[in-house]
Amino acid sequence: MAVYTEIPFADAAALLERLNLGTLTDLRGIQGGIENTNYFVTSEKDGATHEHVLTVFERLGFDQLPYYLHLMKHLAGHGIPVPAPAADASGEVMHRLLGKPAAVVDKLRGHSELVPTVRHNEAVGAMLARLHLAGRDFAMSQPNLRGLAWWNDTVPVVMPHLEDSQRQLLQSELAHQNHIASTPAYAALPRGPVHADLFRDNVMFEDGTLTGFFDFYFAGNDTWLFDLAVCLNDWAVSHGDPAIDGEHQPELAQAMLTAYQRVRPLSAAERSLLPAMLRAAGLRFWLSRLWDWHLPRDAAMLQPHDPTHFERVLRARATEARNLAITLLEEPALAA
Repeated sequence: MAVYTEIPFADAAALLERLNLGTLTDLRGIQGGIENTNYFVTSEKDGATHEHVLTVFERLGFDQLPYYLHLMKHLAGHGIPVPAPAADASGEVMHRLLGKPAAVVDKLRGHSELVPTVRHNEAVGAMLARLHLAGRDFAMSQPNLRGLAWWNDTVPVVMPHLEDSQRQLLQSELAHQNHIASTPAYAALPRGPVHADLFRDNVMFEDGTLTGFFDFYFAGNDTWLFDLAVCLNDWAVSHGDPAIDGEHQPELAQAMLTAYQRVRPLSAAERSLLPAMLRAAGLRFWLSRLWDWHLPRDAAMLQPHDPTHFERVLRARATEARNLAITLLEEPALAA
């Protein structure tokens, strides 16, 4: 989240009125993230205060957005705690603001747990499995726009900005992922709509209870295993301390995997390719952070993430993922 487009108070107020969300009383830009313009909006209606999030989409077009917004609406209708988009009188959930596509969604209760415990990881794992199952009958389809095709297109763009060892890692890992994607085992992976960016700051908790997943604007159809690997690479690694940054945290990883599999057990193909998907998830976010770091866009509150963290994660996954996956999947609770 960031602010690329300054939204005049009057324009935001007019949008809320059109959506029957009340009278705008406060409009605050949100700091953090890097893709879209986001504001917290507060309104008054029928004597009560209501809070929403207003998003103006900077890269996604009017042709792409229906997938994300209708997926959120679909998941909410299936009992998954996600922010439902507000519709106008005609039922449209995608809107126009300053000539750009926009949406207004409910603001979830609670806060993000940036230092998660086993309990938090269990809750995320179980809810992620429920989300995957709930998406099976979602009628729309759109590829993961930050998937393998994007990796192949983007690697040459960032390569001139890297040191030799980084270039070697990026090239070798991209070759490995292209190979994996060509195998029958990969073709057999269960797939459907995925969040694809379910980091700790995209989940809310209140009094220890998971209250919602949000920021679905990297969602797409991909393998469910990749979605799980994205979570493991953020929720079950060390953060902050340079001496251990990116290191695997086995207790947290085990908690997430066990809880996920209580809802949806992994298939044989998924079990065999967990190491590769852990590497794929590391590559995806190292690459996107390299791109944002070396080729930034102007924004009023932009704070691009340092790519070093995911370089460490990828190096660890590339050297340790197979032993890690074997250890995790041999646990009795995860036995096929």
